[in-house]
Amino acid sequence: MDSKAVLRGLIEKTGLVFQPYCYDALSARIAEKLGFRAVGLGGWALGAHTCITEPLLTMTENLKAAKNIVNAVKIPLIVDAGAGYGEPMHVTRTVNEFERIGVAAIHIEDQIFPKRAHYHRSYQERIISKEQMTEKIRYACEARDDSNFVIIARTDSTHTHGLEEAVKRGKAYAKAGADMIMVFPDNPEQAENLPRRIGAPMIYVNSPGNLVDRPMLTVRSAEELGYKFLSDAIALSIVTAQAVKKALQNYLGRGVLGMDPERARAIREEIEELIGLPHYYEIEEETTEKK
Repeated sequence: MDSKAVLRGLIEKTGLVFQPYCYDALSARIAEKLGFRAVGLGGWALGAHTCITEPLLTMTENLKAAKNIVNAVKIPLIVDAGAGYGEPMHVTRTVNEFERIGVAAIHIEDQIFPKRAHYHRSYQERIISKEQMTEKIRYACEARDDSNFVIIARTDSTHTHGLEEAVKRGKAYAKAGADMIMVFPDNPEQAENLPRRIGAPMIYVNSPGNLVDRPMLTVRSAEELGYKFLSDAIALSIVTAQAVKKALQNYLGRGVLGMDPERARAIREEIEELIGLPHYYEIEEETTEKK
């Protein structure tokens, strides 16, 4: 089944879906192998792993990373499309490009474009008006060729304008055609109120180490509060950076990696299995390496 139709089905079914944000094809394939039903490509993660940072990422760079993941997995991919790369006209092309390469959904936020770097310092959002964002969502929905392509509207207004403004925007974006709503609350009380107040399918985003102490929800608590999806934006990036740093520190301090050889071999074999090497070995043995 087409991944867009699969994602649409997940939204319509009862129960919560946990969807990790990945940063490349291998991390996405690991998630798929473990049984996750959808994955995401986040702006912070991609910006970090390309050493560019999210506010400077271009749509071309985002499309390339997304295409690599789409080629590697069969489960739906949701992509962070930032502010849609411009005005409604630009958003139209953004939808066309991501839909064309097989992405199942994009989320668009109501921040200004180009995005400011200081957003990452303390979430000092610069947001456009509710009316401007509503136009973007309406044109995004009209631009898709397949009605199963999911449009997610994100508002960053809670931190700067308060809960009531976020609720108004969430409702307006849903009315404009957004299939799901993403809001970033500042405290547990807001997190609890948003699904009930907005009344549309919602995604909650965990962000480990965030600078405003945004609550981290468990799968169970997110489902009990009425969220449809739970994502984690940067967990894989954090643990990857930690593991790489530890390995290199071992070489600097001890001159060796310090991992048990059997364990290393098992992980290497698992990676080779994930990327399909055994299959290619078989092809070679039947053709170019045939004895």
